[in-house]
Amino acid sequence: MLYYLLHYIDRMFRPPGLHVIEYLTFRASAAAITSLLITLFAGPAFIRYLKARFIEPVKEEAPPEHRQKKALPTMGGLLIIFSIEISVLLWSKFIDAHVWLIMLAVLWMGVIGFIDDYRKVVLKIKGGLSARYKLIGQVTLGMVIGIYTWRDPAFSVLLSTTTVPFFKNLTIDYGIFYIPIVIFIITAVSNAVNLTDGLDGLASGSSALVVMALGGFSYLAGNAVYATYLNIPFIPGGGEIMVVCMAIVMACVGFLWFNSHPAEIIMGDTGSLALGSAIAVIALLIKQELLLPVLAGIFFLETLSVSLQVLYFKYTKMRFGEGRRIFLMAPLHHHFQLKGWPEQKIVLRFWIITIIFFLTSLMTLKLR
Repeated sequence: MLYYLLHYIDRMFRPPGLHVIEYLTFRASAAAITSLLITLFAGPAFIRYLKARFIEPVKEEAPPEHRQKKALPTMGGLLIIFSIEISVLLWSKFIDAHVWLIMLAVLWMGVIGFIDDYRKVVLKIKGGLSARYKLIGQVTLGMVIGIYTWRDPAFSVLLSTTTVPFFKNLTIDYGIFYIPIVIFIITAVSNAVNLTDGLDGLASGSSALVVMALGGFSYLAGNAVYATYLNIPFIPGGGEIMVVCMAIVMACVGFLWFNSHPAEIIMGDTGSLALGSAIAVIALLIKQELLLPVLAGIFFLETLSVSLQVLYFKYTKMRFGEGRRIFLMAPLHHHFQLKGWPEQKIVLRFWIITIIFFLTSLMTLKLR
């Protein structure tokens, strides 16, 4: 909204210096600062409000160190979503399809996460929202995103074609499988971030790093010169996604102010599902979804640890009559907790691994 107001003033009255509103880098920086300030200033009052109403009980199956933690207010994802939405509305061209599709994903999965948290915390329903209804919400969102991007002429440049990381001229056309793949990616990534949200600052810090990289890719993809030079798909209007990315990054950073160890608040499914869906949709819109196993590698490893644990347990139970485990506990961060690693060390090391994945993803630009 502020962008359109300032754009109108600049066009009508031509005041000196106001033309900077047209620069993506300026608006991305403004969105980042706005998002950070909203989170920092609204955070204390928001935490007090949640503490009076929404305290999530510690899971019985959690590691001993985890169970010893005092119960914390959940639904902190509402603060992240609020900061993102306001910043994007103020500084982006929010009528752009790239922008509102990402915002739709954030709100859509945020609502599903909120229902899940509300059922667990307020209604005291163990397990919250059933996995079936979460899946229905994720699949429906994937269908909406997939069908819209398939049919809208604004996205007809590439349609179902995408590039393969690490290869210069290798592309894949999903064809009739495009919409199912969109559904799968949104479902998989939102669940992966949700699984990672188990230690103070782990999901928020990792998400900030991943989205920062996606913001860089979106800026390059939206610039015809850079996209041609780096041999990545040129996405007309894709640069606007960088404004959204920076709002998300700094909302996560601001949330870390309160979520770092020892946490004062946790994001809950409200935040983790919203962030995961945002990461998935951004990657899909800039045609970097095949890079996600590298860029979002920490989320991939957490999900893989759960899948391997379940499959191995079922296999050994069928083969030997007794289920066995690969890890002391899954997801992976709980395995290291049970090995005696301090929580802060696990989180910092996972961040370091995320940075390595971040740099590896950037290397793919030159390998192409």
